[in-house]
Amino acid sequence: MDKLIKTANSSTFTSFGLLLFRVVLGIVFINHGSQKFFEWTLAGTAASFEQMGVPAPAMSAAVVASVELFGGILLILGLATRIVAALQAGAMTGAMIMVHLPQGFSASNGGYEYVLVLAAGAALFIFTGAGKHSIDRFFVRKRLAA
Repeated sequence: MDKLIKTANSSTFTSFGLLLFRVVLGIVFINHGSQKFFEWTLAGTAASFEQMGVPAPAMSAAVVASVELFGGILLILGLATRIVAALQAGAMTGAMIMVHLPQGFSASNGGYEYVLVLAAGAALFIFTGAGKHSIDRFFVRKRLAA
């Protein structure tokens, strides 16, 4: 039993878990960013943001859509992970405070449940980094060897 616990806690298992979660979270962010760029368009997203009271709606729409779409791609690759994760966590925290908090917890009522999970998921990578299976890891190794 001890051996099983040590194996489950190994850095290899942890890194595969981080990889899996990075890919899933990245796909969700890519989907949301793509929606803002291509389905709703940036102008439509900005109009929606304006109705919700988001400051500087045109700029906010472009920034959030970019953080979601391009940040999602970078998250999957594990490139600039901590920076990307901080931007994504910030965007989701902003959405939670400005838009979803007054609606209560339940996402089905427009509440903050979903964006809270996305913010927490992104925050995980601020603290852990991308893990072994990432492009970031290649740069860290190179820097440590120098």
